[in-house]
Amino acid sequence: MKSYSHLLPNEASLQDMLKEIGISSLDDLYSDIPAEYVLKAPVDVPGPLTQMEVERHMAQKLASVSSHPESPCFLGGGVWPHYIPAAVGLIASRSEFYTAYTPYQPEISQGVLQALFEYQSMVCDLTGTDAANASMYDWPTAAAEAARMAVRVSRRKDVLVASSAGFERRKVMETYLSAIGSRVRQVPFDGRTGLTDIAEMERLMSEDVAAVYVEQPNFFGAVETSVREMADMVHSKGSLFIVGVEPTSLGLLRPPGEYGADLVVGEGQPLGIPMNYGGPSLGIFAARGDLAFIRQMPGRIIGQTTEKGTDRKGYVMVLQSREQHIRREKATSNICTNQALMAVMAAAYLALLGPDGLRRLSRTITSNAHHVAKRIGEGGRYAAPFFDSEFYCDFTFSARGRVAKGSEIHSALASRGVHGALPMGWFYPELEDVALMSVTEAHVASDVDRLLSALAEAP
Repeated sequence: MKSYSHLLPNEASLQDMLKEIGISSLDDLYSDIPAEYVLKAPVDVPGPLTQMEVERHMAQKLASVSSHPESPCFLGGGVWPHYIPAAVGLIASRSEFYTAYTPYQPEISQGVLQALFEYQSMVCDLTGTDAANASMYDWPTAAAEAARMAVRVSRRKDVLVASSAGFERRKVMETYLSAIGSRVRQVPFDGRTGLTDIAEMERLMSEDVAAVYVEQPNFFGAVETSVREMADMVHSKGSLFIVGVEPTSLGLLRPPGEYGADLVVGEGQPLGIPMNYGGPSLGIFAARGDLAFIRQMPGRIIGQTTEKGTDRKGYVMVLQSREQHIRREKATSNICTNQALMAVMAAAYLALLGPDGLRRLSRTITSNAHHVAKRIGEGGRYAAPFFDSEFYCDFTFSARGRVAKGSEIHSALASRGVHGALPMGWFYPELEDVALMSVTEAHVASDVDRLLSALAEAP
């Protein structure tokens, strides 16, 4: 076949290519599409435009889009603004990682395997667990896969989920479990504290419950105070205890493995991954360690070994339980790839931060969040926090002495160039007048001043 330059083909070159593949027109490429589904008129698009004109048009469109820090973001709720050291992007963009992020012949990709092994090791250190996989898509898919794993291991049907868990996590779990005939049952939260109602959780426990899922801190940012008691109660009923985490909180909060979590999942986006308009992110998945239990984990697990006859270290995929690698009926997941490049970024971020750095980060986030909550409440127009409980990073607030929907506050801030006040009414009808605010180490004094000014101007 003739070779062509990178420029668009002219009519002569187009005819050459059609002849080469044995057809007479471009329409022949779509001959298998039924005629009733084929447009009878050309698509109404502007143009043609030159490359320069297209670039100018797109630049004008994008000029109206603002992101953090130009428009400070206090939204949270699953994706958060954080400071990312420049070295993280530099490491992840190296071709050794960037082009080999999902090795299908792993033995020749020792660098990627070592990076993923280090990621797994750091996740285990963070969560207090014995084993971690080389990542899932995001927190919702990790939570859903954990629920399905619990159903397989326990041979039970139902999963209790704290209603104070993130909406997306709950909905994805419902979707995954409905496909295998299982169901999600909600555990309510206390209307004063925002914490999971442990008495109601115990009442809902039965011989059909495979697992209980709670988040620490929960979707409201509230720190659950009874996780040890929850774990003991769940285990006494023969069920598994699954905990969802925002990983930077583990610089202060106790690792879930230390208070009885069987499975730990979470969102790795805070660990050196940009917000990127909502993705890609990183699903953390870890478990307590006995071999039969770990064998039911989805995804890939990287292990460390030594070369036969020497003490040279080597890295291998010790478990590939997805359907591309083993017989479909024995697979634990049909996730086709994972977020291994994001896991490399998380590993680089955690290595740069170190244990002391993570503790300092957690303290800074806590201090900043409490400072902003106090400043919001000082003006007298808002009650912050709305729930009477300790919180980390995220907190709820509401308008005081007047009816103001969370969505109205959200819109008022957006019109003033501030992204914040995630409306809780979107997820909880009973909290229509409540909004969520998120504060991290990435927020500086000028960001807070803009937020407070916008709140003061809100109707």
